[in-house]
Amino acid sequence: MKATCTQENLKRGLNIVSHISSKNTSLQILGNVLIKADKNVVSLITTNLEMGVRCQVRAKVYKEGSYTVNSRLLNDFVGLLKNEKVDLELKDDALEVWTDNQETKIKGESAEEFPLIPQISKKSAYVCGIDELVRALTQVLFAVSVSETRPEISGVYFNFSDGNLTIAATDSYRLAEKKIKLNEKNEVEKEAIIPAKTVQELFRMLSSVSGSASEEGGASKLEIYFEENQVMFVFDDIELVSRVIEGQYPNYKQIIPASHKTRAVANISDLVSAVKAASLFSRTGIYDINFELKEGKLVISSTNSQLGESKSRVAGKIEGDDNKVVINYRYLLDGLQNIDSTDVVFEMIDSSNPCILRPAESLNDKNEAIAAQDYLYIIMPIKQ
Repeated sequence: MKATCTQENLKRGLNIVSHISSKNTSLQILGNVLIKADKNVVSLITTNLEMGVRCQVRAKVYKEGSYTVNSRLLNDFVGLLKNEKVDLELKDDALEVWTDNQETKIKGESAEEFPLIPQISKKSAYVCGIDELVRALTQVLFAVSVSETRPEISGVYFNFSDGNLTIAATDSYRLAEKKIKLNEKNEVEKEAIIPAKTVQELFRMLSSVSGSASEEGGASKLEIYFEENQVMFVFDDIELVSRVIEGQYPNYKQIIPASHKTRAVANISDLVSAVKAASLFSRTGIYDINFELKEGKLVISSTNSQLGESKSRVAGKIEGDDNKVVINYRYLLDGLQNIDSTDVVFEMIDSSNPCILRPAESLNDKNEAIAAQDYLYIIMPIKQ
């Protein structure tokens, strides 16, 4: 193997793939990156057996071949080089890396020992905008369950239908759902549960290109492919492959209240401040605050027998009955802080049923807030 590429391109590729290489004491090669030189491209590949990532780096290949070296070591070393031409060559069971002023040998292992990453055919893609997906994942990922006792909710639910991608996550105490438009129509409906770690890794990668992709001539869209129990995400010269979680995602639609008895619209910033003030006096481990809707105001309060009490009033537009509920303030703040709007629409039936938060998207002819239908956040109340 012998190839030449720029330090900038090699560093970018290693930054992308090195993140998932693992410190596995029983299989040390999982800490390595597979370097494969072929047809004027150097492919960098890592895997932790749950997912694998492949990044292609433009290069001049003089001799095809492959080898594996410690991913973190190579990444750290290349990061210290100047932004200039870098030569890579496999010689005497070591990877030689040199520039005009530096020569280094890194020992590694044969590529034959490296685990294979599943090959997924690029047929029937689901295509969405990178910026839209990054924002959607920001609004949903925080709600995913961290418990392994229920595998089906330890992942993120993806549903492709009617030209939309609906993403949902829940830990059974709250649920977040976001809907975005697909860039290209795909008649085949599909649903899958993708491991949270995979989605977090995808989010990390996409965030690095989001916003600047189209400006710099990079990818502005993401392609998603499925094959049996595998999924592949493709953008730019990067491919992320992962297993999907087997099982059925809970039918969360059935817990979404079809109606409400009380509806309030309030400024999110004012509400966040009031909730944070009340949180200082909530009970340790319970995180409870009282949320009351009456007389055109939202009253947020909490009482702690040892610390004292707090009560804040936030102006709002309230329709329907006076109502009150006890809510986990952490879950409430998560929802409020991830809503893309100045105002929030809060709907509830009573203290025993789920509460719904939506962004207030616009005003109608009567100057009343209209709730946006592309984002939904549900909180289960704390029952007294």
